[in-house]
Amino acid sequence: FMRSAAFRAFNRVAVSVTTRHASRRTTTTTRASNMAASSTGMGGAGGIGGDVFNNGTWYHEVLEEGLAISYRVEKVLHRGTSKFQTVEVVKTKAFGSLLLTDGLMQSAQDDEYVYHQSLVHPAMAAHPCPKKVFIAGGGEGATLREVLKHPSVEEAMMVDIDGEVVEMCKEHTAFYSAGAYDDPRTKLIIGDAYAGLEACADGSIDVIIGDLCDPLEGGPCYQLYTTGFYEMCKAKLAPGGILITQSGCASTRDCHHVFTAIHHTLKQVFPQVWGYTVCVPSFTSEWGFNIATKEADAISVADGLHADGGLDKRLAERGLGELSYYDAITHTRMFSLNRIVRDKCRDETRVMTVENPLFMTASHTGVFEAEKK
Repeated sequence: FMRSAAFRAFNRVAVSVTTRHASRRTTTTTRASNMAASSTGMGGAGGIGGDVFNNGTWYHEVLEEGLAISYRVEKVLHRGTSKFQTVEVVKTKAFGSLLLTDGLMQSAQDDEYVYHQSLVHPAMAAHPCPKKVFIAGGGEGATLREVLKHPSVEEAMMVDIDGEVVEMCKEHTAFYSAGAYDDPRTKLIIGDAYAGLEACADGSIDVIIGDLCDPLEGGPCYQLYTTGFYEMCKAKLAPGGILITQSGCASTRDCHHVFTAIHHTLKQVFPQVWGYTVCVPSFTSEWGFNIATKEADAISVADGLHADGGLDKRLAERGLGELSYYDAITHTRMFSLNRIVRDKCRDETRVMTVENPLFMTASHTGVFEAEKK
């Protein structure tokens, strides 16, 4: 979690311009009456289905002009403010508990496992014996939880900038970490992920996992998507090492924002790079990841373990044959990019550097609508 704070409460309507997992938000606050008057179908205004919002407290996320998703909030489980951001946990009917930072939904209890298993296990399973793992970000603890399911892991170092959020998640969303912070193999560092990785010895890490915010102008996170950072990652990886990073929206209509550019940037540093996607229902988009290997002759992460059923066999040997989401068939689907996304990856020319960074330009708007009497 690397975001700036902007307080939102349910007794007003707050609008925040952002991207999902964004590191910085610009906020304006408007009155509920103005929002209802200007938003067809919301809060009893005209439009099909508008009366749905007449009762209860609602959280709305405007994904783009003319497109929004709304959740009815049944209960506010926690609200707090750290040095960097506001954190709220709310219970919804559709997705269970939602984790909100600065008023924007980050993950949902009912499907967070889809994102976190997809982020962690392709890289961990591709490595024959991952012992030391470095996690950049990942404050809620679910990425750490999935890493520690691999019995070969001797140390999982997680570096997150917001210690208060880590503590809040331990207390109020314990289902994310599921005891992972108490595992003796966990090494939790509260601080900057770049500095944390820089302090590691060269050639010492088997798998590096980037569970980071999207690159936003003015935010601290954009440098962790550049050739400079990736070159450092490559140096820190041991022989046979693997890097995986979350890479933002990756559907046919939004993969060009950063997914394809991250893919192309990684290819300037690593000899082998694969992009893959997964549908996370609460994200309302196909979500993208990019994975890279240190060696040019490393086994293909996309299909190298499939010829003899090796992936399912390896998972079973590690006691992971019954993961709720990830297995060999799911893996094949994840790495089977559609033609549009493949073509956009092929045609991408942008390279993200510290001197010439790329920032997310698409924005979301988070709206809390006060309960109506």
